[in-house]
Amino acid sequence: MRNLRYLFGFVGALAGSLQAQTLAPATSPAATAAPAVSPVIGIPDPVAQLGKLSALGTLPNWSELEAYAGSMTREEFQKVWKELFSEANALPPPFEITEEALLVPTGQDAMPKLKLAFRPVGQTGSPVTNSWHRARDLPPLNGRPLLSDLHIALDPGHIGGSWAIMEERFLSFKMGESIREGDLSLLTAKILKERLMALGAIVSLVRENNDPVTPKRPADLEKDARQILADAGFPDPAPTYQGVTGDAKLLTVQWQSEKLFYRVSEIHARGERVNKQIKPDLVVCLHFNAESWGDSTAPQFSPQNHLHILVNGCYSNAELMQQDVRFEMLARLFGRVHEEELPLAKSIAESTARTTGLPAYVYTTPNARKLPDNPYVYARNLLANRIYRCPVIYLEPYVMNHEETYRRLIAEHYLGRTLIGGKLVTSAIEDYVRGVVDGLVNYYQNHRRDS
Repeated sequence: MRNLRYLFGFVGALAGSLQAQTLAPATSPAATAAPAVSPVIGIPDPVAQLGKLSALGTLPNWSELEAYAGSMTREEFQKVWKELFSEANALPPPFEITEEALLVPTGQDAMPKLKLAFRPVGQTGSPVTNSWHRARDLPPLNGRPLLSDLHIALDPGHIGGSWAIMEERFLSFKMGESIREGDLSLLTAKILKERLMALGAIVSLVRENNDPVTPKRPADLEKDARQILADAGFPDPAPTYQGVTGDAKLLTVQWQSEKLFYRVSEIHARGERVNKQIKPDLVVCLHFNAESWGDSTAPQFSPQNHLHILVNGCYSNAELMQQDVRFEMLARLFGRVHEEELPLAKSIAESTARTTGLPAYVYTTPNARKLPDNPYVYARNLLANRIYRCPVIYLEPYVMNHEETYRRLIAEHYLGRTLIGGKLVTSAIEDYVRGVVDGLVNYYQNHRRDS
């Protein structure tokens, strides 16, 4: 199902991916020679596209980034851009790197271009101010529990409950039993919260039940769905996917409205809660993975079972053509969020690999790039790990439709071992929780001050 998730995306992506196939980046030589309108589906020229927003995106205040002027050298910027934030084989990005500054087209008439001066080599820059705290900046422990003063937000992936079928996160191999990813992630979050609080952490749940955080519903988003399809060259889409099979569902108003509801509006609402109410030092996004299981009414088990962890990065040029995505990427880069996010992810990856015994997942699609030093950690640009304004660790352990894992997840959480399929096995959720706890403990033991 990982490849299906890539194909279906969070689809303002349907329009974006089609544009990416026909448009050159604004700063590439090909851009100046390109026709003003694509002969394929009538797309305006790339420069005009720099003012576009992602699906349900909000207009950024570009002047907020001016606070980062002089905070980073040109060499520092280029290194992190090339090694983390860009695709591995990226085309020239829609901004210009000069010796003195980064020049970014904003897409807004009031401020057509943002200029962020680089700090000269050898000069001391002003420290970057963030709302979150690095491990080294937390108050000394002075004998208190290890995670004292650390505010962690746990984000249980998806919604679950009655929404699980719409979310395509409902799996059943037998009448009367099922697993829902949203339910499993919430259960994991509640157990993890207790363990982290026992270590002194302040812990908030981004959602506490199976109700959506967003007040919007699919019917509220039909106009946006129609616009996405029109922008992609489908001005007269089918209203519902009743009787529609295969990928043709993507071209219906119903499918697009539902995706906008649970995959875009829901994440934006969680972002508002995280950034404006919770204001944590760290967000841990809890998910369970899956492989393609075919027809949901007759699903298939997969022999694969694996683990990977995501940090923010690997932006495609098509994504960066959207001004809110461009803005959010630069805010994370200049805010140096990655300097805390990467080592945290590696620590949690090492411990979760140990507690679960899972092999590393290997991406075969270009929307993620493997990072050095740890086979489990990939950079990928997701809405959730982009709009949360602090380090985000995004976990994807287990394959829900792996037969043994499915049986273990049906049993939910328990301590010790129990007999499943003729074998004494531990709880998959307990192993997941222990992996996250051990990774956080290892990281903060090594990086925060004791006195």
